[in-house]
Amino acid sequence: MHIVLIEPEIPGNTGNIARLCAATGIELHLVKPLGFSTDDKYLKRAGLDYWHLVKVHYHENFDEVLAMYHGHNFYYLSTKAPRAHTEVHYTEDDMLVFGKESAGIPEKILDANWESCVRIPMIAEARSLNLSNAVAIVAYEAMRQMDFANLAENGPGLRMWKQA
Repeated sequence: MHIVLIEPEIPGNTGNIARLCAATGIELHLVKPLGFSTDDKYLKRAGLDYWHLVKVHYHENFDEVLAMYHGHNFYYLSTKAPRAHTEVHYTEDDMLVFGKESAGIPEKILDANWESCVRIPMIAEARSLNLSNAVAIVAYEAMRQMDFANLAENGPGLRMWKQA
């Protein structure tokens, strides 16, 4: 599975998403321009010591992502979308696309891919969710549908935890 962030602006959000990717084996794609330096201390702090577990790809633009991953299913997350993210049947090679915090996915991309646009249900008065929260909600729904393949579903137990 792949998470694509189009022009992310807030380093802490991207760091949180990178940590999610590290913990789940999801590949992270960052589409330029980025609203921060990848050396940003907030980005690094949010990912803590997980960065070595994250496979990060940098792309000059979204068209580059489309060309490189032609044939993959792309799902575009937007508050404007007509159906819920839970109505999709996800597979391990899917691309989950999210827009920047201040504006979301550009409308021309949404228009061109309307049948693949989905949203996270929420009350009508709410404008949107935090980007890193939205990514986590959709990523874990996709992984749940795939029976959490390659993820440990059980912890070591309380006894093992107390010994550590």
